[in-house]
Amino acid sequence: MKKPIFLLFSVFFCVTAFTQIINGKVTDAETGLPLEGASVFAQNTTKGVITDKEGNYRLALGKGGFEIIFSFTGYTNRTANLDVTEDREFNIKLEKGDNSLSEVIVKNSNEVENGWEVHGQFFLDHFIGATPFSDSCTLENPQVLKFLYYKRNDRLKVLATEPLIIQNKSLGYSLRYQLDSFVHFFKSEVNSYRGYCLYSEMEGTEDEKNIWKKNRQQIYYGSRLHFLRSYYDSTLKAEGFTVDILSSVKANKFDRLSNPYDTTYYFFDDSTYNAELWFPSKVSITYNKKAPEKEYLEYYKLPLNVRVQLSYVDLIDSIVINPNGFFFDQKSWVNQGYWSWKNIADQLPNDYEPE
Repeated sequence: MKKPIFLLFSVFFCVTAFTQIINGKVTDAETGLPLEGASVFAQNTTKGVITDKEGNYRLALGKGGFEIIFSFTGYTNRTANLDVTEDREFNIKLEKGDNSLSEVIVKNSNEVENGWEVHGQFFLDHFIGATPFSDSCTLENPQVLKFLYYKRNDRLKVLATEPLIIQNKSLGYSLRYQLDSFVHFFKSEVNSYRGYCLYSEMEGTEDEKNIWKKNRQQIYYGSRLHFLRSYYDSTLKAEGFTVDILSSVKANKFDRLSNPYDTTYYFFDDSTYNAELWFPSKVSITYNKKAPEKEYLEYYKLPLNVRVQLSYVDLIDSIVINPNGFFFDQKSWVNQGYWSWKNIADQLPNDYEPE
């Protein structure tokens, strides 16, 4: 659905200039007592705060949509999907978990003895990544990881008793990642992971900040975040993206979507300023303004003269895209190809903006 130019301008101006404040109190669901030190943050952004002694919090957010996470040690997390429209108040009650994760793991016969020594590097290569930037990433608390192996389906599962603390010295971010689970199937070589991440800016010299700025822009262009923002802004072609969909007639053949904004795939909601995206079958997404890294081509044994970045995406269900590139439900998106090689070491917070 095409939007009039004046509407595009007014929406862009209002959303960009807008700051939303969410505030409220986090309490124990059973006793009603305030929880001091609870974490309140927007998933995959640099926006997060800690509650005060009265359980109060105040969080300022920019444009777009956010998934707000409320967490406290020993309690079950609560989440809320929020669109930026106006100031909001959320008073959240957290319930204590029936059992701590560590207790559950101790009783699990599938836990691998000396799991870090056996599977630690494998986990780092598939969770943090095996890209050039991954060499500058450090997991500071590997002792919180628990490794479980299921022989029946040749599956490795990794859990964490506390949030993972990761330092990314290439991009200048400290990450606090609440890992829900990491799963790898050895037979198919497919892995997936879920969790909630809060980014924090590192302190550094001016030279270091300039390097971080350059590296962040290098990572951004051609990324999934760049693609989703381009889709939302109707600038796919100008930004260097093309979309091809798997043919329903000929196996393993992809046909170019001449109009990726056809309502079969894309719908813009004028009332919410959100976009809905749905692909009925697998799509290939090409970014033609930058070649993939040599390390990627060598890792997948591809010709070294490849000049475009090619990713494949399956949508299990339709997704809703917010103006800042955040989308939900995150579980509906499955990567293969180039984007699947880009893990934690090469990911940016959703509130990142290139100059």
